[in-house]
Amino acid sequence: MPASTELVSQPANSQRDSIPPSTSAFTVALALLGLLLGLVFVGCASTHPSFEDVPPAEDLYAEGLRILEGRKILYLFTYVDYDGAIESFQSIIDNYPYSEYELLAQLKIADAYFADKRYEEALAYYQDFADLHPIHERVPYTLLQSALCHYNQITSINRDQGATHRATEALEVLMREHPYAEETRRAEEMMMDLRTRLALNILEIADFYHDRTHWQSAALRYRRVLDEYPGLGLDARALYRLGRCLEEMERDDEALRLFHVVVENYNDTPSARKAGARIARAE
Repeated sequence: MPASTELVSQPANSQRDSIPPSTSAFTVALALLGLLLGLVFVGCASTHPSFEDVPPAEDLYAEGLRILEGRKILYLFTYVDYDGAIESFQSIIDNYPYSEYELLAQLKIADAYFADKRYEEALAYYQDFADLHPIHERVPYTLLQSALCHYNQITSINRDQGATHRATEALEVLMREHPYAEETRRAEEMMMDLRTRLALNILEIADFYHDRTHWQSAALRYRRVLDEYPGLGLDARALYRLGRCLEEMERDDEALRLFHVVVENYNDTPSARKAGARIARAE
């Protein structure tokens, strides 16, 4: 009997012994790894602010405006934290892209850069606004401000006039596409000043060549002033100087006709008196 009992119990013991001892340990390790990963993901998620942590768009906008007002320093000057204001307005763009304050924030960022004399940054925002919202009522304003960004970078008339040309191009777009906008009236005044600057720049170059007896080079530039920038108060001077160039080039008849034009149309100018003297000498 004892022997048979041992034979019956033998299979049960051998089945239990055949289960790998590492199986339970592997299961426990997987469970611990899952728990660890869960804690990591929870920790990472907790580092990001929730939506409730961001102030409302209205409050961010009001805060930006408050910062732009600046604060007095010893009653001597006002300090404005432009970067702080820009950060507040940028928070609106980042967190409330479809709110009514988003477009306002874009313009205020541009205005903040402009007030801080960072004209290239301001120009980028003004141009983006006009490009992305072409029918918005503030587009004329952004076009005028774009022109002012260039205008404020103009130096003297004897330097490169690239900024002057870019300013006139922006104003031309404003006047052409928004002829009845309030900003267009100011654009027309600015355009007169810009065109005068460009004409004076050409006149200065022409005078440079004139004074060095490079008559042909000078004559070409005097003609350009007359053709491209008439009616700016520079016609008499350009006509008389062109006549002098023609005299030196032995084209006396053409020169004499120009002197008569100056005397007949600009008789109250110094150039008319000089032209009259040239006519008297020719007679």
